[in-house]
Amino acid sequence: MERLTRISERTSRGYWRERILSEIDFVRRLSQVSDGEFDGAVTAAVDILERGVTADGAVGRSLAQEAEGALQPASGRAKSFELLCASHAHIDMNWMWGWQETVTVTLETFRTVLALMDEYPDFTFSQSQASVYRIVEEYEPSMLDSIRMRVAEGRWEVTASQWVEGDKNLPGGEALVRHLLYSRKYLSDLLGIPGERLNIDFEPDTFGHNANMPEILSAGGVRYYYHCRGSNDHVGYRWFAPSGASIVVYQEPRWYNSTVLPNLPEFVPGFCSSHGIDTALAVYGVGDHGGGPTRRDIERIIEMASWPLFPRIRFGTYREFFEELEKARLPEVRGERNFIFTGCYTSQTRIKMANRLAESGLAEAERYAATADSMGLCVYPFKKLEGAWRDTLFNHFHDILPGSGVTETREYALGKFQESMATALSAKAAALRAIASEIDVTPLIAGEAADDDAFYTNPAE
Repeated sequence: MERLTRISERTSRGYWRERILSEIDFVRRLSQVSDGEFDGAVTAAVDILERGVTADGAVGRSLAQEAEGALQPASGRAKSFELLCASHAHIDMNWMWGWQETVTVTLETFRTVLALMDEYPDFTFSQSQASVYRIVEEYEPSMLDSIRMRVAEGRWEVTASQWVEGDKNLPGGEALVRHLLYSRKYLSDLLGIPGERLNIDFEPDTFGHNANMPEILSAGGVRYYYHCRGSNDHVGYRWFAPSGASIVVYQEPRWYNSTVLPNLPEFVPGFCSSHGIDTALAVYGVGDHGGGPTRRDIERIIEMASWPLFPRIRFGTYREFFEELEKARLPEVRGERNFIFTGCYTSQTRIKMANRLAESGLAEAERYAATADSMGLCVYPFKKLEGAWRDTLFNHFHDILPGSGVTETREYALGKFQESMATALSAKAAALRAIASEIDVTPLIAGEAADDDAFYTNPAE
C-alpha cells in the first residue's frame, strides 16, 4: 500500500492512473480474503508501475494495461462479485429552509431524474417518503404519469413505507403505525403498487432506532430496513424486537450522500466474504437539498463496469440487494440502535410538546368519533382525521421533531400542529354532542324540578 501511495504522489491524476491504482487496490483487498492468493500478482503489477513511472513520470494507457496483464490471474475471482449501484435523492423536509423550498427541490430533483432515465436506458433510481409523492400530486400532477411509467418498468423504485424519513424515538407507537398505514394506502392508490411490495423502510439519516421497531415494521409488512446513522457494530444483520419479531437490516458502511469514485468497490471483498454472499450494494446520489444522481455518476458506473479487474457493476435496486442479503450469514442484534443524537433531541421543546398533544388529541378524537359512528349518530370524519394525522406525521421528519431545523422549520411545524389540533378538537366536540343528544335527561329534569318545588315551598304554610 505504501508503494501505491508513492506512485500516486509522483504522478498526476488521470483516467489510466485512477483506473489501474483502483484495480490494484481492489485485487489487494481480494487477496486479503483469499489467503493471499493474489499477492504475487499485486506485487508484479506494482513493480511494473514503479518502473514505468521512474522512466516516464506518468501512468498512461500502455503502462496501465501492462499492469492489468499482471493482475489477470485475479480477473475471474474479481468478476465473481457483483456490485449493485442504487441511486437515490435525500430530500430533507424543511431542514435549513421552508416548505416552499422543499416543494421546489422535490420537483426539480424528479424532473432531473426523469430526464436522465430518458438518456440512460439502464439507469435506475429509488425514492423514499410518501410525502414527496404527495408534493408531486399537489403541485405538478402532470409529472405523475412519467413516474408511474418508470415504476411499472422497474426502473423507479419506491422505497417509501413511511410518510417521511422520520425519527424513531420520539413518536408514539400509534403514530409509528400510522406511517405504515397511510403510506401504503396512499402509494398503492397513487402509483398502482401492490401494498405488499412496499416493504422497505429507508432511513439513511434518522438519528435513532428504538428497540421495538422490528415488531412494528414486521407487523406492518416491512421486511427490510436501511439506515446509516446509529450503532456502528454491524453492516448486515437481523434485528430482533423483544417479542422475537425480526427484520433484515443494512447499515451503510460508506455514506448515504455519495458520489461515484474509482474506489467505489473497495469494501466489496470484505463485506461479501464476511456475509457469505457475492453481491454488494453501492449507494450514490447528491442529497440533503435533493439533486440525486448526476450524469457524471452514471457515466462513471458505465465506464467502471468495463474494467477487467473490478467486480461486475450494474445499476440496481435496494430490493434486489436485500433479497440477496436475506440469504447471507447475518448476526443477530437486539435492543436500541442509537437512542440519542447530541444537540437535537434536547432542542425545540415546543415542537416536541405540540407533537405529543397532537398525537394524543387525534387518538382521543378518533375514539369518540368511532363511538358516535357505531351508534349511528354521525358519520366518522375519515378524510379530516387522516389529513390531520398526515400533517402530524410530516412533522416526525428527522430534522423537524428532534429539533435540528431553523426558524422556518419551527413556524411551519407549529402551524401544522395547530391545524391538526383544530381538527381533533372539532371532531371530538361533534362526536360528544351527538352522543349527548341520545342521553335521556327527563328523570334528571323531573328530579330537579321536584327539588326546586321543595326549596321554594314555605314551611309555615
